Amino acid sequence: MPQLFSADWMNELKDLWNNDPEVKDKLAAIGFNSIITCGLKGEAKPMGVFVVENGECVRAGDYNGESPDWDMRADRKDWMKWTKEPMGMVGLGTAYTFGKLKFLSGDYGAMLKNPAMAGPFVKSFALMAKIDTQ
Repeated sequence: MPQLFSADWMNELKDLWNNDPEVKDKLAAIGFNSIITCGLKGEAKPMGVFVVENGECVRAGDYNGESPDWDMRADRKDWMKWTKEPMGMVGLGTAYTFGKLKFLSGDYGAMLKNPAMAGPFVKSFALMAKIDTQ
């Protein structure tokens, strides 16, 4: 059972992402390219990195100084909760509004206004819940 945001965990997410047409194919259709990082609130740097080219995750693992387009942070207890019970669109909005989910990089509002991005973003949280996380 991999640790949250470890290289093993990030690579399990990569495999789930690339095998889910609701995520990979929908993002490929809009030419989505991004460096996504995840970590804990209050820490200087993220823990994991996820590199997406044309909708497909081409690399995932430990953060190594990459410049993120999206940097998501939350408390460990909240991340662990979301890996057990994935959030839907309403839950994401609530988590963002109440500061449980922070974006140090990336425009959350613009992403939500774009259905081609919002749907796969919500689905990515459901993928996280498929990983047996410690």
